[in-house]
Amino acid sequence: MSPLSESDKQALLALARHAVETAVRENRLPAEIPSQGIFAPRSSVFVTLRGRGRLRGCIGVIEPREPLGESIVHCAVSAAREDPRFPALQPGELADLHLEISLLTHPHRVISDEFELGRHGLLIQQGTHRGLLLPQVATEHGFSRERFLEEACRKAGLDALAWKAPETEIYAFTCEIIAEAKEDLASH
Repeated sequence: MSPLSESDKQALLALARHAVETAVRENRLPAEIPSQGIFAPRSSVFVTLRGRGRLRGCIGVIEPREPLGESIVHCAVSAAREDPRFPALQPGELADLHLEISLLTHPHRVISDEFELGRHGLLIQQGTHRGLLLPQVATEHGFSRERFLEEACRKAGLDALAWKAPETEIYAFTCEIIAEAKEDLASH
């Protein structure tokens, strides 16, 4: 996917926000989900929700099977209501909610020293275990390269040092991150 215009970014964020608000307030998906233009391509995407600066939900798709518009709606609603780490989002939390969309490039296989911390996200895979961490996670938590690999392994349900095992596959990817501006929150 080529870099997005500012209006495209705002359209994607507006769709994610509408999906979350509709799900939380009305317990349903939006009646219409756009599938043309910017919403048409299939893309790996994650939607991250933060409330008062803290993670409140993050769900995504690595292997896209539907148009981006549908993926954003499903990921946004799942992040708000079905992330197993958090209780379902409540209407009172919407005013302080900050949304972020990460559009992922296709993951490529690397060895442990071939990714750039803060620029690349990681996908760790061993057998049926998979764990993914977005690039911003390393920066936000001040992770070292080794700690980032360990946390990706934990996310996959593996031992922290599983990244050293020959049967473990390490993939790197980059993201185009689209986030609501802080001043946008005052209008919601």
